[in-house]
Amino acid sequence: MSTPLRVVGVGNAARGDDAAGLLVARRLRDLAPDADVHEQTGEPLALLECLSGADAAVVVDALAPAGSPGRILRVDTLADLAPACRSSTHGGGVREALELCRALGRLPAVVTVYGIEAGDVTLGAGVSREVVDAAERLARDLARMLARPAA
Repeated sequence: MSTPLRVVGVGNAARGDDAAGLLVARRLRDLAPDADVHEQTGEPLALLECLSGADAAVVVDALAPAGSPGRILRVDTLADLAPACRSSTHGGGVREALELCRALGRLPAVVTVYGIEAGDVTLGAGVSREVVDAAERLARDLARMLARPAA
């Protein structure tokens, strides 16, 4: 049985701003309790399993620091994902998982990836205010999207 839209937050809560995707997933659960929301570490096989069975997916991950913490990037095609994921804090785990899904015929029909640029991703760092604010904005945007009636 498939699900219409699955939201997956990717990250590591012990590495500061790398928790961006997890923050979005956790806040989205508060805002849209009936939504199909998951948390993942970015490991490709676990992410493959999580995405399997969804008709559409939104994946949220942190982007490596580049000078604008909290900047949100949206990617709608796998072709555009390759350059964006070069700066993923997971070394391409999301890109690899999506490519593996496609190769195995298990890629959802529609996949949107949001990246939130990180500041500090060192072990034990706290999450920056910019990333917390960006995660809140994105979670609210996703909750509004989920609340719209299907066309």
